Amino acid sequence: MKPKAAVSVLMLIVLTACGTDPSARQLVAPPQKTFARDGRVIFPGDSPQLAQIRVEEVKTASVPMDVVEAPGKIEVNPNRVSHVVLPVAGRVTAVAVRLGDAVVQSQPIIALESPDSDAAVSVLMQAEAAVAQARVALAKAQADADRLRDLLQHNAAAQKDVLNADSIVAQSKAALEQSEAAGKQAAGRLAILGLEPGKFGQVVRILAPVPGKVLEISIAAGEFRNDTAAPVMTIADLSTVWVSADVPESAIRLIDPGERVDIELTAYPGEVLHGRVMRIADTVDPQTRTVKVRAELDNSKGRLRPEMFARVRHTDSMPVLPVVPSSAVVQEQGKNVVYREESRGIFAAVPVRTGEPVKGMVPILEGLRPGDRIVTGGVMLLKRA
Repeated sequence: MKPKAAVSVLMLIVLTACGTDPSARQLVAPPQKTFARDGRVIFPGDSPQLAQIRVEEVKTASVPMDVVEAPGKIEVNPNRVSHVVLPVAGRVTAVAVRLGDAVVQSQPIIALESPDSDAAVSVLMQAEAAVAQARVALAKAQADADRLRDLLQHNAAAQKDVLNADSIVAQSKAALEQSEAAGKQAAGRLAILGLEPGKFGQVVRILAPVPGKVLEISIAAGEFRNDTAAPVMTIADLSTVWVSADVPESAIRLIDPGERVDIELTAYPGEVLHGRVMRIADTVDPQTRTVKVRAELDNSKGRLRPEMFARVRHTDSMPVLPVVPSSAVVQEQGKNVVYREESRGIFAAVPVRTGEPVKGMVPILEGLRPGDRIVTGGVMLLKRA
């Protein structure tokens, strides 16, 4: 056989084998996707790439909108804090509590020796004596007036004498009222100091004005204090505390008094507490351009301590919106796009307007409806090269 004829026969055998061998057929390229002019992506029905594309229906969920987040810290509730001052000057004989102690209302906390205690007892005794004298004087004046009035009826006394007697009665009544008022004032002074009437040398015992914990002490036994305006102890009721947050000026319109806020504390990661907005400041901080917002938190368990750092979060509304997985949203030509399945192997790129992602789900504000079938896996196979 001639060499050229042998080569021709050999090539014919190879070509015949390629047309019948299954392994050789795998070398042929599978059908590819095509892009229609209207933006749709079309795959042949037998394309193996369809197996790599996952399609799901669009679902709905309640989505937080207009969320405001701001840093904050725990503060003492100013409505439940008391700064204790000494009612009189004197020498401190005992301090019955220590820093951090829990106290109940009316519990003795400080003992004080003061010359003012004896003076207060003396003032009350003098007031009581004055009341007794005023009552005697009124009784005498009333008796004299009654006698002169009887004599006037028998023409044995002048009219001016009766009028003068009535004037003395009125003056005596006024003097008695003044004495009684002074006596009540002196008795009230003794009650404030916790002293008993008629006893000298008593110790002034200062009682806790509110229940709570001792946060500050600036006094010790043995000291003499004559400044009755300076606080010597601070007691706060920590059963409720405030959370103070600096909210940006641009977001303050979204928060109103009485609304709920969520609080996360650095001390307790992963735990979300709930409070109510109690007060919104009337002014804006000129340096930070923020507004102070304070919310009240229950602290009956005593876990929250003043000055703890917090993160405050407020959600203005929770509308029900279509949501899709984050993997379904891609960027094309500067826009957010989701691919919607129109039929088997045919997908259309749909521009969407999205909200803030929440736990891996993206809310769709415009572009999709619940029940639409969208591509959530293998999205990159649909994008144009």
